[in-house]
Amino acid sequence: MIKIHTKVGDQGSTRQASGKMVTKDDAQIVALGNIDELQSYLGVVIANLSSNCDPLKVPLQHLQRRLYILEAYIAIEDHCEISDQDVKDLEAKIDEMTSKIPPMKEFILPGGDVTGANLQYSRTLARRAERSLVSLNRIQRLNPYNLKYLNRLSDYLFTLARYANLLDGYEDVKSKE
Repeated sequence: MIKIHTKVGDQGSTRQASGKMVTKDDAQIVALGNIDELQSYLGVVIANLSSNCDPLKVPLQHLQRRLYILEAYIAIEDHCEISDQDVKDLEAKIDEMTSKIPPMKEFILPGGDVTGANLQYSRTLARRAERSLVSLNRIQRLNPYNLKYLNRLSDYLFTLARYANLLDGYEDVKSKE
């Protein structure tokens, strides 16, 4: 049986995949934690999908799997990576959904029905993960597609939130009164 409580981190340190001990606020650990938080919250989104948004389950699980690949690349450099095709796939999905939702003429308030609101929150977690990758990139040179992917991912989650709200019959709320 593998013990979950190793006590290695009791003093604020953790072991990287390479075996090196670092503090828990190390840029790599922060980036991995932010991606993990996003990936976990996508699980919350999936668990709370409205019946109208049930078809989003498979694409969201696909995103969770891509985030595992991104984490593996960060933890074990050159292990595997996000590719240009991953970025293009997100762009194509954004364009496809954008054609189905009303045009946005001004800023909208994040929120909506449960699925849309959860996806909006996921978008902010993707932005945080992206910022932590920018910081990590100063220390550990990353494949540029990793940064592009997280940038597109937040755009995708924004568009997906609007699409989910459309499926649930919820109209965007404009930021101006």
